[in-house]
Amino acid sequence: MTFNKIPMLDLHPEVEMLWDELQNAIARVLRSGTFIMGPEVEILEANIASYMGVKHAIALNSGTDALVIGLRAMGIQAGDEVITTPFSFFATAECISLLGAKPVFVDIDPISFNLDPHQLEAVLTPQTKAIIPVHLYGQPAAMGKILKFAAQHNLKVLEDCAQSFGAKYMGDCSSCTEECNPKLHRKFTGTMGHAGAYSFFPSKNLGAYGDGGMLITSDDALAETARMLRSHGSIKKYHNQMVGYNSRLDSLQAAILLVKFPQLEVWNQARREIAARYNAAFADHPHIVCPPLTDGHIFHQYTIRIKNHSRDTIQQQLEEQGISSMVYYPIPQDRLPVYAGQYPSYPHSEQATLEVLSLPMWPQMPLEVQERVIDVLKGVLS
Repeated sequence: MTFNKIPMLDLHPEVEMLWDELQNAIARVLRSGTFIMGPEVEILEANIASYMGVKHAIALNSGTDALVIGLRAMGIQAGDEVITTPFSFFATAECISLLGAKPVFVDIDPISFNLDPHQLEAVLTPQTKAIIPVHLYGQPAAMGKILKFAAQHNLKVLEDCAQSFGAKYMGDCSSCTEECNPKLHRKFTGTMGHAGAYSFFPSKNLGAYGDGGMLITSDDALAETARMLRSHGSIKKYHNQMVGYNSRLDSLQAAILLVKFPQLEVWNQARREIAARYNAAFADHPHIVCPPLTDGHIFHQYTIRIKNHSRDTIQQQLEEQGISSMVYYPIPQDRLPVYAGQYPSYPHSEQATLEVLSLPMWPQMPLEVQERVIDVLKGVLS
């Protein structure tokens, strides 16, 4: 088989598969003339709230807005401290800083790449008001331990689910002790904390064809505040009760998401099967550390570690042979110019930035394409 360049993500197969439904959905919105907060938005909110088992789903303009509005609706304000991970996209810390609060970082667990809950106690201060765990790459964070700590110290928890739509938490430990809290098992990410923030960026497991986001919660007061904040601080037009934002999901994007949403479970399972084939192929390779194929992981990204080699050199060699790859993330948030010099070292996070490499992954990825990725990577590492 002759290969063109293999991309990180190929959306063409899903567009072709859903072409007629997408055209019909878009045409309905266009003919309705209702492009902002139309009925498609309400239907999407109702469907996702039902799927997640929560009372409220609030559609927003982006995942970043979901984080900002989620924190504000929880009462986070200037001078507060919010604990999170240094190993994430900048929006995670940015949302804290935008409110005048301070991001406080704890290092990651080197296996899951998620926030290490055992380090929370060391950074707790009287100013600590919330925790933002990130379910990175689609792998649920250690929510049992995080929620237990939050409850002990009266902290809010906003789950950053930008990469984990449809992922389920299956526990922090093998023994299912009280520390792990088995009552949380099989719950969707985003449903365990006080609220969950989602992104519908096109590359996500459930992605729009433009920007979009959502906040979910079962807290009535939090939901009411979030709905006001998304529309300039008002529920009734021209009766603004607070300074808010313009963060409404377009009807066209909601219509597209409604077409794609029924495919989510099948697509997430396909990602898991692709991850399993990658893991099997690389299992005994001395220079590759594979991600664990844990229950509930939905592999927004399939991310390995390259050991004892220059990750950047390997990435360049893959590129030269037509294989795309990405480094999520090359600089920890605490080392970005905006925060440089303000934080101590987080060694596991810094090590990850030197070793992680995400390989091509999409639900309709042909077997021969995946085999090509495997063969080329093994070749450049030999």
